[in-house]
Amino acid sequence: MSTARARISVLDLAPVRLNGTIAEAFRNTVDLAIHAERWGYTRFWLAEHHNMPGIGSAATAVLIGHVAGATSRLRVGSGGVMLPNHAALVIAEQFGTLATLYPGRIDLGIGRAPGSDRVASMALGYNTAEEDFPGQVSELLAYLAPANPGQRLIAYPGAGTNVPVWLLGSSTYSAQLAAALGLPFAFASHFAPAMLMEALALYRATFKPSPHLDRPYAMVGVPLAAAETDDEARCLATSALQRGLNLIRGHALFVPPPVDSMYGLWSEPERMAVESRMKVAAIGGPETVRRRLTQLWRQTQADEFIFTSDLYDHAARLRSFEIAAEVARDLAVETTGSPACLTA
Repeated sequence: MSTARARISVLDLAPVRLNGTIAEAFRNTVDLAIHAERWGYTRFWLAEHHNMPGIGSAATAVLIGHVAGATSRLRVGSGGVMLPNHAALVIAEQFGTLATLYPGRIDLGIGRAPGSDRVASMALGYNTAEEDFPGQVSELLAYLAPANPGQRLIAYPGAGTNVPVWLLGSSTYSAQLAAALGLPFAFASHFAPAMLMEALALYRATFKPSPHLDRPYAMVGVPLAAAETDDEARCLATSALQRGLNLIRGHALFVPPPVDSMYGLWSEPERMAVESRMKVAAIGGPETVRRRLTQLWRQTQADEFIFTSDLYDHAARLRSFEIAAEVARDLAVETTGSPACLTA
């Protein structure tokens, strides 16, 4: 074991502000990525969602290319692509193209959920009755590996790029599959933290070394609202709380302005449901965030944190990620090192 600087990354959904535009959201996404690169973040991931007004990252691969083209060192990827929505060949071609355009900088995080509602899932052809996620993952890995002599179906481009594939999940299912295949694992504790510790323990206990990875590598999602003071951060975080409330109510997910108090905006069961999704959140001024991240690293032994920050004001959102980067620079965590394919 050795001591290293805490590794941190960004998860972005191209959030659209209430009364804002998708074009504005895309500009903000690129601006955040440029700043994240400057502040020393490892990677910048974008998530696939459909039929969700307020989330602009539906055409995930297109947006990844746009962000990668505006940066020079940052790893850019998907957090994630929902593989059952697509043919594995198409994803291999898309990410093979990205990896060829931006060598050594593309990640492919894949998930099993549809990333949408039932109507959009039907339009995408997502069928849980016919789903074979392990088979799809194996097929995708094969397309990204070097082609064999006489192979009739080749991802071109894609074959031989060996784009790093991550499994994403919010339960033990993907943790177990990632361990069996020897892949890095990212847990979606930024919105579903309930099974975090169980999934991490299972992943590490059952991990099998593979040509992709020789030891477990786990990333943990953390909601973030950092500001100059605890009071300011708690106020800014009400945008994320309102957004979580709209999600469970089935409303549009535009990012609303912060409010002084959530009192009267939700019922007690709604409050409990929304706050349960924020159990691993880091909310506060620099010292509070430092203590929180130190606590989370000790609890999870995560190799990496990936932050998501649903703040209304773009400048405040930038400052939130900047504070997290400043805190991480001062955090020393025990590490066994990181495989070269997972680092910038």
